[in-house]
Amino acid sequence: MLNQEVMQNLKLPDMDDVSQYIRSVSTPVLVSVGAVAAATTYYLATRPKALPPVCDLDMQSVEVPGGGLARQSVLMNKGEPILHFYDDARTMYEFFLRGLRVSNNGPCLGSRKPKQPYEWMSYREVRERTENLGSAFLHKGHSKTTDPHIGIFSQNRPEWTVTELACYTYSLVSVPLYDTLGTEAIGYIIDRAAISTIVCDVVDKVNLVLDCVRDKEHSVRTIVLMETPSDELVNQGQQAGIHILSLQDMEALGKANHHQPVPPQPEDMALICFTSGTTGNPKGAMLTHQNIVSNCSAFIKITEVSCPLSPSDVHISFLPLAHMFERVVQALMIVQGAKIGFFQGDIRLLSDDLTTLKPTVFPVVPRLLNRMYDKIFGQANSSVKRWLLDFAFRRKEAEMRRGIVRRDSIWDRLIFRKVQASLGGRVRLMLTGAAPISPTVLTFLRAAVGCQFYEGYGQTECTAGCTMTVPGEWNAGHVGAPLPCNRIKLVDVAEMNYLAVNGEGEVCVQGPNVFQGYLKDPEKTAEAIDADGWLHTGDIGKWLPNGTLKIVDRKKHIFKLAQGEYIAPEKVENVYTRSEAVAQVFVHGDSLQACLVAVVVPDPDFLCSWTKRTLGLEGSYQELCGRADVKAAILEDMARLGKEGGLKSFEQVKAISINTEMFSIENGLLTPTLKAKRNEMRQYFRNQIDELYAAINQ
Repeated sequence: MLNQEVMQNLKLPDMDDVSQYIRSVSTPVLVSVGAVAAATTYYLATRPKALPPVCDLDMQSVEVPGGGLARQSVLMNKGEPILHFYDDARTMYEFFLRGLRVSNNGPCLGSRKPKQPYEWMSYREVRERTENLGSAFLHKGHSKTTDPHIGIFSQNRPEWTVTELACYTYSLVSVPLYDTLGTEAIGYIIDRAAISTIVCDVVDKVNLVLDCVRDKEHSVRTIVLMETPSDELVNQGQQAGIHILSLQDMEALGKANHHQPVPPQPEDMALICFTSGTTGNPKGAMLTHQNIVSNCSAFIKITEVSCPLSPSDVHISFLPLAHMFERVVQALMIVQGAKIGFFQGDIRLLSDDLTTLKPTVFPVVPRLLNRMYDKIFGQANSSVKRWLLDFAFRRKEAEMRRGIVRRDSIWDRLIFRKVQASLGGRVRLMLTGAAPISPTVLTFLRAAVGCQFYEGYGQTECTAGCTMTVPGEWNAGHVGAPLPCNRIKLVDVAEMNYLAVNGEGEVCVQGPNVFQGYLKDPEKTAEAIDADGWLHTGDIGKWLPNGTLKIVDRKKHIFKLAQGEYIAPEKVENVYTRSEAVAQVFVHGDSLQACLVAVVVPDPDFLCSWTKRTLGLEGSYQELCGRADVKAAILEDMARLGKEGGLKSFEQVKAISINTEMFSIENGLLTPTLKAKRNEMRQYFRNQIDELYAAINQ
C-alpha cells in the first residue's frame, strides 16, 4: 500500500525529456570513450616493441662435451661450428656473385669528390672491372700456383675493393701494405711475400716502394697506379726494372686479353694480412676463403632475426682496409648486395661524409667512440644541461634494458637528435672492436644513438672476431659469447694466478676461422697455434655466469716490480682512461722499482671544463697542463678510479708526467690498429720516467 502511494505521488519525468537528457550527456561521453579507445588502439599498434633475444641471455654459451672446459655458442647447429650460411656463398668470389644476384645489379661501390654527392658503380660494373684487372694479372704471369701474391698499397677507395675482388675472381692472393709500417717493414713484406705486382693509389706510395727496392735485388716487376703516372715516374721505374702504368691501362690490357674466371675453393688462400706487431718484423697471417666466410657467416647467424642486412643497407668505409675488421664488414655488405660508400680519405671530413652518405651500418673503434662521448659531455657545460643529459640517458637506458631499441622517443627528439644526425640519421647497426671500450661509454652511446650496437673481440689470427655480444644483451663490460664458428677455452697462466678451473686464463680459440699460420715462419706459427689447433691469443679472459667472456688482462705485456708483484699495464691503463680529464695514459714499471709511474695526455676537448668544475680554474689547454695543482688533481682522480676499479695498491701509479702530444701512429707510439708500442714509448719517455723515479726515491 505504501509503495502504491509513493508511486502515485512520485512525479516522473516526461519520456521525451529523458531521451533528450540522455542524448545531451551521452554524446561527449561517447566521444571521450571513442577517443580513449582510438588512442589505446594507436598506442598498442605503435608502441615500441622489445627486441626478441636470440637465445637465453642467462646462458649464452655451454661447455663442449668432453672438451676440457672449452665453451661454444648455443647458436651452433647441432654443436658443430658454422662453415657457411648460404649454400651458394662458400668463397669470397661466390660472396660477390650472390651480392650481384640479390642486389639485382644495384649500386655497389660509391665515392665522392669534395662537396659533391656520392657516385656509384653497379655490381655489374664492378664485375666487369674485376675481370679486366684480374685478366691483366694473369696476362702478367700471375696464377694460382705461380706468383699468386698481389700487393695493395692504398687508402680505402673503390679501386681497393675492385683489386681485391679481382684477386678472388682468379684465385690470387691479396697482400695489403700500409705506409704506417715504415719503409723498412714494407720492404720486408715485399721480400717475404715475393710480391711482383703492387697496386698503389698515389705517387707518394710508388716512390716509397721504389725507395724500398732501390739498389738491391727485389721481386717487384709491375706497379699499377690508380692515377696516370708522369713520364718521369715511369722512367724512374724503368731504372729499377719496374713497369709503372695506370690502372686504366692495366684494365684495358686485361680487356684485350680476357680470361674466364678461375674460381677458388674454400680451402684456397684468400689473403695474407701482415700484423703490425708491437715489436719485431710484421708477421703475415695466412687466411683462406673458408676462414673469412665462416667468420662472416657466424655474424649473419647471430643477427639474422633481429638485424638482418639487405641490399638497402649502406656502409661507410673509413677504417683501414689493410686490417681484417673492415675487410669482414665489407664482405658482409657484399654478400647481401648492399652498398659500400668510401670516405674522402681525410678523417677530418668524415662528419661531412656521414651526413652526405647517411649510412645504416657504421663500424667503429673505441678511440672514435671516446671522442664522441667526450664531445657530447663537453657541450653539456652547465649543471642543468648535464642533469637533462643524464636524465634522458637514464630513461633510454631503462627502455634499452627492456629490449627496446629506437630513436623516435621524446628523449631522442629533445636531446639525442643532434647526435644521431651527426652520423647521418639512419644508422641502425654499429659494431665496435679492435681495442677495449669503457662500459660507461658503450652503454651511453648505445642509448644515445638508438640502434643495434654490438661489441666484438678477436684478432687477425682468427680472421677478425671470435666473440660478439648478441641482440637483446645490453649489459656492457664483456665481449659476448663465442661466435658459432669457433670454440673458446681458457688455459692456466700460473705465474699470474689465473687458473682455468676458476674460469680464468689465457683465451684460446679453435675453429674454421683460425688462420693457417704465418707466412714462411714456422717458429712463430708454432708459438701461436698448439698441436691441437688452438690459437693462443695472449689475452687473459674470465667466464661470466651467463656464458659470456670478459677480457681482464694481457699476458704478453706483464712485468714484475722489485717486490715480485706481477703487473699487467694495459689493465691499469683501461681503468685510468675512464677519467674525464684523461685521453691517454702509458703506465710503466720494472723489476728495479717498487712502484708504477705514468705518462698522461689530458683530454684536450674536456680538460678546460673539468678543471673549471672541479678546481674552479680557467685557462688554455697548454696553461692548465703546465700547472702542478692540475696534475695533482688528475693523479687524485686516477687514484679514485683505480680504487673503485679494484686495483691493488701496488697497481696504482705513484706519480705522473703530463704530456700534451697525443700518442699516435704518426709519432710512432701506436700501431696502425691503435695499440701502444710499449718499447717505443719506454724509449720516447725515458727522461720523464727517470725524473719521476728520481723524485720518488729521494
